Amino acid sequence: MQRVAKQLILLSSLSALIVACSEQAPPEPELSFEESLQQQLIQAQPGDVIEIPAGTHELTRGLSLTVDGITIRGEGMETSILSFANQAQGAEGLLVNADDFVIEDLAIEDTVGDALKINESNNVTIRNVRTEWTGGALTTNGAYGIYPVQSSNILIDGAVAIGASDAGIYVGQSTQIIVRNSRAEFNVAGIEIENSTFADVHDNIATNNTGGILVFDLPNLPVQGGRNTRVFNNQIVNNNTANFAPEGNIVGEVPAGSGLMVLANDSIEVFGNEFTDNNTAHVMIVSYYITERPFEDPNYDPFPETIYVHNNVFNAGGSTPDSEPLQALQAATGQDIPDIVWDGTMVPGKSAEDILCLSSNGDVSFVNLDAGNGFAAPSFDPSTHDCTLPSLSVISLSSNAD
Repeated sequence: MQRVAKQLILLSSLSALIVACSEQAPPEPELSFEESLQQQLIQAQPGDVIEIPAGTHELTRGLSLTVDGITIRGEGMETSILSFANQAQGAEGLLVNADDFVIEDLAIEDTVGDALKINESNNVTIRNVRTEWTGGALTTNGAYGIYPVQSSNILIDGAVAIGASDAGIYVGQSTQIIVRNSRAEFNVAGIEIENSTFADVHDNIATNNTGGILVFDLPNLPVQGGRNTRVFNNQIVNNNTANFAPEGNIVGEVPAGSGLMVLANDSIEVFGNEFTDNNTAHVMIVSYYITERPFEDPNYDPFPETIYVHNNVFNAGGSTPDSEPLQALQAATGQDIPDIVWDGTMVPGKSAEDILCLSSNGDVSFVNLDAGNGFAAPSFDPSTHDCTLPSLSVISLSSNAD
């Protein structure tokens, strides 16, 4: 009996000790917003919605996502802000390598590198997202704001991109693309479609950039043969910001005051746009040779072809060109640079009509710079290009993005 009593006393003491220890155990530390967001991205399952609450959330490390079928959703691009002003790790703000991805209603600010990079992804929706470097147009800003690359079925809708030292909204080496209802401002390139196919760029505002909208095809990239882009119903206005791209970047050669530049890209239709107060030229169609950069890529086609510019409105522009050949032209003529500038580089075996057609642009002015002959004999006669081309097809995305 005495032994049983001792055992009961011992059990009672152990129980009291356990209770005391449990009462004294410190609570689990609460995760910071940054830790919680990182954890959600790592542990995400297809179909998850990751919510970004209202407020400015300070982040010190880049974020990444590799899970398909995820939505990241804030409460508005002026309300839910991911700030990377104190970023210490990572090359991007958010790097995504996942299909069926949606990001909407938030802002990404002041990243060290690219703000939102999406790589090798299919079915991407970027809706009501703002990327911005808040210190103004600085060479030290990240290169790209919104940056899908080597991807397909991309919808960028209602976006705002400010301050990128390369391109605010950039889609590269991709196919089936829509960029619409967006605003690009104070970037080197406002909106850029590069080495891509089948894109619609419409109902956007490109203003206060170095170049408003660029459609480029460049050598030495895994994906080439850019073609079939429609640029329509955009306001391309006052793109006169001094070029602040880092030295050596191809976009660093874009003259301040460029409205739309087509470089070595094919089957481009430009219509229904308003061009106003772009001080170098409203529209420039040029070959890669204009850059004077050597290339050794045997598969690269450096010439633009089948460019159709029609039914646009052109207002004041071309008054102070930021280009030596155009400055020389202005000095020789005493006139503003014409609305539409073609470098005049001929494609072997092609006619001028095969390269550029102009139709129904009102009282538009034009110049062929004769760049292939050292700018020896510029021509202002647009009659050679008085032709039409079949309209390109409307882009329809094969996903739930559109």
